[in-house]
Order: sequence, then C-alpha cells, then structure tokens
Amino acid sequence: MAVTEPAVDANRTDAPDPTPDPELLARASRLLEVTAPALVFLGVRLVGVLILGWQTEVNGGLLLSRLSVWDGQWMLAIAGGGYSGVPHGLVDAFGHRDPTTPLAFFPGYPAAVAVVRFVTGANLVVAGLMVSLVAGVVLAYGLARLGELVPGGSRRVGLLLVALVAAAPMGVVWSMTYSEGLFCAFVVWALVAVLRRNWVLAGCCTALAGTIRPTGAALLLAVGLAALVTVFRREDGWRPWVGGMIAPLGLVGYLGFVASRTGSLGGWFELQERGWSSGFDGGAATWAFTEEVLASGRSVLEVVTVGVLVGAVVLLAVCWARRVPWPLIAYAAGVLAMTLASNGLMNSKARLALPAVTLLVPVALALAKRRRATAMAVLTAVTLASAWFGGYALTGWSYAI
Repeated sequence: MAVTEPAVDANRTDAPDPTPDPELLARASRLLEVTAPALVFLGVRLVGVLILGWQTEVNGGLLLSRLSVWDGQWMLAIAGGGYSGVPHGLVDAFGHRDPTTPLAFFPGYPAAVAVVRFVTGANLVVAGLMVSLVAGVVLAYGLARLGELVPGGSRRVGLLLVALVAAAPMGVVWSMTYSEGLFCAFVVWALVAVLRRNWVLAGCCTALAGTIRPTGAALLLAVGLAALVTVFRREDGWRPWVGGMIAPLGLVGYLGFVASRTGSLGGWFELQERGWSSGFDGGAATWAFTEEVLASGRSVLEVVTVGVLVGAVVLLAVCWARRVPWPLIAYAAGVLAMTLASNGLMNSKARLALPAVTLLVPVALALAKRRRATAMAVLTAVTLASAWFGGYALTGWSYAI
C-alpha cells in the first residue's frame, strides 16, 4: 500500500527570518552612540600602545617599564609610600635629593593611584595605568560634550576632537603613569561646566585639577575670569560666587602645604628652580633652545618639540580668529604661557604643552566639514605619526620627556 507524502504549503518556510530585529538594531545603535567617545579614544591609544610595544621589542626593555618611566616613577613612589616614603634612589635633574624634593610633584594623581591600589589590590604600576585609562575615558566624554557646545559644534565635531586629542604629538602620555590624563579630565569638564554656566561644578573640577598639576593655574585663570565676568553682569545669582571661591582651593592649598613644609612662602617654586632649573624667564630659554635646534637639527625629538610649540602658537591665533569661546582660549593661552615662558627641561616642552587640548577645537570644526573619507585619512595619518613619535620618545630617546 502506497504511502502518501503530506502536502507541503508552498508559502511556508522553516528558515529564520533574515530581517534584522528593529528593536535589536535600535539597542545596538544606542549602545554605539553612548560608547562612541570611549571607543574612539581607546582605539587611538591602542594603536599607540601596540606600536610602542613593537618599538620596545626592537630596542629592548619591558613595555610596562616604558609606560612608567621618569616622572611616572615619582608618581608611583609617592602613591606607594607618601612623600616621606619615596626611595632615595629617585633624585632631581642634578642627581640631588633632600626630604623636600618629592614635594615638587603634586599629590592628586598619586592619591588616586593609592586609592585604586587599595581597592583592587593591584601593584602600583597596574593601579597607575588603571587610573590613566579611566581618566582618559572621562576625558573623552568631556571632549565629546565640549565639541557639541562650541559654536558650530556637533556630535561629529566632538568625536573628531576626541580622536585628535588622543593622537596629539605626545599622546603616549595618556597611556602612562603620568598625571596629564587625570588633570585634563577635570580641565575639560570644568570648561564644559563654564559653557553650561554650571559654576559649582566648574569650581569643583578646577579645585581638583589644582591638586594634580601646576598648570591648574591656567584653568583657574579661565574659570575665575568667567565667574568674575558673570558676577559683574549680575547673572546666575550666587552660583558664580560659590564656584569662584571653590576654584582656587586645590592649587592654593597645595602650594600652602609645601610652604609650611619648606618654611618658605615660595617653597614649591624654589624646589622647581633648585631641582629642575625650572622658573619663569620670559621665554629666553625657549627661544635659545629653538634657535639652537633649528640651526643644528640635532635630534628628531627636539625638532618635533619646536614644531609642536610653533604649531601651538599658530593654533592659538586660529582659535581667536574662529571665535572659539574665550574661556577655552584663556585656558590654552595660560598653558602656553607657562610652557614657553619658563626654562628647565626643554625636552619636556611638547609634553608640557599637551594639556592645551582646547587648541584642537578649530581643527575638529574644520575636519567636520570635510568628507568622511578625508577626515578618516587625516585621523589615520596623525594617529600613526603620534604612535611612532611617542614610541620613539620612550625607546629611541635617551632622556626624560
């Protein structure tokens, strides 16, 4: 007896529906939107670390050691044992050391590293890199928001600004046990708060930045002036008063602490002068350094350093011409004034100018008007150049950066 096959519905299929789930796509899109600043920043920095790893392998040494050299050693030592527990092997630029020498380094970053080490149980180097990583992500979100708030800004401008700052000439420092990342995270959010007229937040971020680096004075100048202008205009009620009073607490508080420890009102400045020949000379040393380097072309790092300084001055003028909000210009001008008008270690000038991140706002605005392919080509080029230069500074250059 023949068995009859069941009839098959021609319209029926057991294959899964190839149409993407709209809700799933919407969630993925929202996730990408939220994480974009972090992904851009970390992607650029990953390229830098990978190239540094390659250069370290070629030149010898360990990657973690490269990421924690020079000032990074001081930061980790202070985080591990406080100012009184720094190993005696760490000395100033002249090979000298006394009980007050470690006070030349501000406490904000070491304190953050100490907290992370206590919470996670990680060793000092890993804890320091964790702080720098988190600070970099916080900085990225602040830059993205800043790019939206400036005149002509947008989400695209913000993400381009994130990429440009991550790929700055000495951007390798964002991935080291250095304090620039944590400092700039507070700087950018302070400036965002100024643009949003959130004066209490601006004051708090400025105070915290003042515990991390002496260039907190440049931020204090910008935020303080903005608050003062608002007070004179009788706007925003009591908030600019409170923000303005909070802003100097970090920087003034630490300078006062050093003064009490050294017995001199200008104790911190004397430590810098005595240990690193760092003091204000009106730019004479920087000018002499520039002339000598351009005449001799004696090293890649020094030639690029001069190029960075010249480029920074040009960008400051561009910021003014493009009518970037004046608090952002005032902050960048303050950083450049402190960098150019002081003597000390000339090899560190490119790094010392790194916190002037607002100088890149007009570059991001200009790139946002170009085709996507053009912007991507530019970002790829600067990312690779920054990665190579940062790796060279840590593996091919023999001195501190």
